[in-house]
Amino acid sequence: MMRQFDGDQLILASHNAGKLREIAALVEPFGVSVTSAGELGLEEPEETEDSFAGNARIKAHFAAQNSSLPALSDDSGIIVDALDGQPGVYTADWAETPQGRDFKMAMTRVWDMCEEKAAPAPRSARFVCTLCLAWPDGHDEVFEGAVEGQLTWPMRGENGFGFDPMFLPDGETETFGEMDPARKHAMSHRSVAFEKLSKGCFG
Repeated sequence: MMRQFDGDQLILASHNAGKLREIAALVEPFGVSVTSAGELGLEEPEETEDSFAGNARIKAHFAAQNSSLPALSDDSGIIVDALDGQPGVYTADWAETPQGRDFKMAMTRVWDMCEEKAAPAPRSARFVCTLCLAWPDGHDEVFEGAVEGQLTWPMRGENGFGFDPMFLPDGETETFGEMDPARKHAMSHRSVAFEKLSKGCFG
């Protein structure tokens, strides 16, 4: 039996403003307000696991312990079949530069690597999102969502964030970077995971 979330305040274990906007919109119907770990001045713990679930747990438990409130973390990334699943859990790392994250650089790297391998079209890929809801007493619940699609080049669209401009979901003509945010949220890997979370813990 999954533990029910019965509070009205949730900590998002992230410093990512884009994720905060998405998660805040998703929990608003439940009367829950969201504060990010960044807004609380919490550090970002080192992500030492090689799975989305492992890293999601690290972030959620760290935020819950340091805020004394339930915390929700999101570990997500893009898996490219032609690159044997890379960048996967290292999606954000591929964008790291001394000046901050540069996802245009990271997307270019992914496409160039596919070109070097002469990967045939369609270059299938999926976005994966693992959500972990952790309580200060150490309990947690974990949910995963995925959305299938393919890589497209050149990048298209100014909406979204991360690898959205090069990801074309199956059956769609617009990339996540071109889509209206509400439409993307309705079908994204995060919304799939969140639907499972809401049924399990908010239902």
